[in-house]
Amino acid sequence: MTDDLLTVGTLSAAPGTKTRGTVPADLGTLTVDIPLTLVNGAHPGPRVLITAGVHGGEFTGIDAATRLAALLEPALVRGQLIICPVANPPAVYRGRLGISPLDGVNINRVFPGDPDGGPTERLAAWLFAHLVNGADAYADLHAGGIDEVLRNFVGYRLTGDARHDARAADMARSLGIEDIVIGLDTKGGNSQAAAARAGIPAILVETGQLGERDPDAARRLVDGLHGMLRRLDVLTSDGSAGEPVREWVWVAGITAEQTGLWYPEFTAGDDVTEGQVIGRVIDPADGREHKVHTPAGGRVFYGMHGLTVAPGTELAAIAVPRPSTH
Repeated sequence: MTDDLLTVGTLSAAPGTKTRGTVPADLGTLTVDIPLTLVNGAHPGPRVLITAGVHGGEFTGIDAATRLAALLEPALVRGQLIICPVANPPAVYRGRLGISPLDGVNINRVFPGDPDGGPTERLAAWLFAHLVNGADAYADLHAGGIDEVLRNFVGYRLTGDARHDARAADMARSLGIEDIVIGLDTKGGNSQAAAARAGIPAILVETGQLGERDPDAARRLVDGLHGMLRRLDVLTSDGSAGEPVREWVWVAGITAEQTGLWYPEFTAGDDVTEGQVIGRVIDPADGREHKVHTPAGGRVFYGMHGLTVAPGTELAAIAVPRPSTH
């Protein structure tokens, strides 16, 4: 048995035990309580972080993380697990959208955060300092929000470090989700990119769409997370082989150029060609129509389903099969 106490803020778990509770995070103008489950295994092993609820309205991951926290038995765990089912309480409980109602900021654009910044930047910094730092592996669970269609996929970023990238790829393959979308660098303010820059193998897991509350989808994700934990040697392997996967790379993101009403002509999983009209933005004041064309061909992995959009609103994201590296 390891002698290491697992501690996050005011919460701790002795070796061979599980602790559930909340830890306060000071955001400057207010304090929020972050729910955590700490599972300190009876045997030595890696420290794994799982977060959900970075955005509001993304329920599959929140449900799955909560179910997983209840199921894990410390006696069967090697290493330490930190599970945070609601990483961004203001967005989850009060906003239910990708941005925080506190300041209108999307936290998944500002990691690793700023401890002296606005409330959302401070929350990102708190999560990074207290949860992400010190992890040997990290999985961030997302879903299609209440206004978003999405095809399930796992994402990770290439760092150029062969050992690091192989570990992230192994994590991604272990979940049983057939599509893996690979970022070719670690630029940007989302969680897995910032973690990768810090040397932590990290994956983004996207399951579910339109803010659905689907117990079967949550249970499938729990099964996938068990597969990931077995691959990381946190849980005992059951001897099962990994599922075949298809690898993709992002090729285009399409954003709205006008304010208006959005009428998409695609759904997640559709294949599109360069120059294809994938929807129209209608100005409700004068009825003027603005066609939206794809800048590249490929497969749509997620897109806007809501009616109202403003300039800069993400309308669709397109990926293409990853070129062979052989």
